[in-house]
Amino acid sequence: MFAPLETPSAEQITDPQATLGRALFWDARTSANGRIACASCHDPGDWSADRRRQSTDAKGKLTARHSQPIFNAMMQTSLRWTGDRASGSAQAEGSMTGSMGYADKAAALAKLKALGYEPAFRAAFADQAEALSAANYGRALQAYQRTLVTPAPFDRYLRGQDDALSPLQKRGLRTFVAAGCAGCHSGALLGGQQFQKFGLAKDYWSETGSERVDEGRFLTTGAADDKYVFRVAMLRNVAKTAPYFHDGSVATLDGAVRVMASVQLGRTLPDDDVAAIVAFLESLTGDVPAHYAAPAQ
Repeated sequence: MFAPLETPSAEQITDPQATLGRALFWDARTSANGRIACASCHDPGDWSADRRRQSTDAKGKLTARHSQPIFNAMMQTSLRWTGDRASGSAQAEGSMTGSMGYADKAAALAKLKALGYEPAFRAAFADQAEALSAANYGRALQAYQRTLVTPAPFDRYLRGQDDALSPLQKRGLRTFVAAGCAGCHSGALLGGQQFQKFGLAKDYWSETGSERVDEGRFLTTGAADDKYVFRVAMLRNVAKTAPYFHDGSVATLDGAVRVMASVQLGRTLPDDDVAAIVAFLESLTGDVPAHYAAPAQ
C-alpha cells in the first residue's frame, strides 16, 4: 500500500544535466520579462509549492490553477492538475511559451544563448550537435527536479523504526486507511498516480466554497467522463503546502481533510479522527533539500 522514498545519490545531484537544470530553475533572467524563474512559483519556504492561491507568470497573468509542489513530483505518472503534461521534461518545455512568457521556443532559446548558457548545454549534452534546444531545456530541468526528494519520518517508520511516528500519528495512519483515504492516496507519494472525480459523494464546490467551478480534465479532453476529474494530489509535505486543492480554496489541512471526507467518502469525520489524520500527514514532511537553492555564482 505504501512504499518509502529513496534518497538520490550524490552522483545524480551533481550530474551535468541536473546541474544545468538547477541553474535554469533559479535564474529569473531566463524568462521573457527577466523577473520570473521556475522557482518563483515554488518557494523553498512553501516546500516547493506556492502559498498564493494562484501564481503570477512572466506575462503578469495569474495562473489558471494553484501551483503544485515540485518536491517528489517527478515520480508521478503525469504532471499538473489534469495530467496534461506527460513528464517533467514536457512540463518544462511547455513552460517556455507558458509561464516563462515567450511567444515561441525560438525566442526562449535565443535568450538562453544571449545569457551564455550554450557551453553548459554542450557539457550536459555532449553527444548532440545541437545541444542548446527546447527538448534539452526540458530534460535538464527534469534531471534537477528528479533529485528533489524529501524522505520523512514516515519513511523511517516504513523501514522498521517504530518510534519514528508518535502514538497519535500511528492512530492517524490507521484511521487514514480505515476511512478509505488510502484507496487513492497510496504508494510512495501517497497519491499522484491516478485520476479521480473531485466530488464523488457531492459537488466539491459545496464544501470548498470555490469561487469558480472548474471542470478539470474535461476542459482538455472534452470527454464527459472527465468532468470534474483531477489527478489525485500526492500528500508528501502536505502539511507545508497550503492552501489546498486545484484552486487553493481551502486554507487549512484540517479543513482539507474534512472536505475530502465529505465530498469523496460521503462522511463527516469526528474531530478526534480529523486531528489524528492531520498528525499522520505531518509525518510526511521531509527537509527542504540543501540544493533547492540557486547555485553559487
